[in-house]
Amino acid sequence: SEQKAIETLSALGVSVRPIAQNLDWKEATIRPQDTNKLGEVLAELKSISSIVQLNLAGQHIKDEDLKNIEALTNLQRLHLENNPLTDAGLEHLKNLTHLEYLNLYNTQVTDAGLEHLKGLSNLENIYLWQSKVTAEGAEKLRKDLPEANINIGDELKLMAKADGEKKDEKKEEKK
Repeated sequence: SEQKAIETLSALGVSVRPIAQNLDWKEATIRPQDTNKLGEVLAELKSISSIVQLNLAGQHIKDEDLKNIEALTNLQRLHLENNPLTDAGLEHLKNLTHLEYLNLYNTQVTDAGLEHLKGLSNLENIYLWQSKVTAEGAEKLRKDLPEANINIGDELKLMAKADGEKKDEKKEEKK
């Protein structure tokens, strides 16, 4: 059934490839040629349990769309950035226990949604910059997942602040 699903996805313009020679594990980047077929593409994904890397970035994925990846229990890397996802969507991730990387940059996820990630003890990198997650919410998740690198963009905010201060100094020097 996996091969049939891969063939269907291929006909829709989606490539599912092995991640390395002589391994059954696969990666998929979803960029369908016909965006009206996104629902059909996502429905086919659940038949390919050997997917370990999935890129759904910028595909206008909605919360309910994520129910199609609940069955991908071997998933290790998941790109969900630049999608209108909310806390409700993260509920569909709670059984992805092998997940190591999760990118939620520029989503509508809040502190409450992070509760769904607490049991994912293999998470190593979580990207939350430009989401609705607060520093307090990220700190609470750090306590639940102490081994994880939780990035909410603090260093980028500091760099932007430093750049702003340098510009202000230059304006003062010119006066």
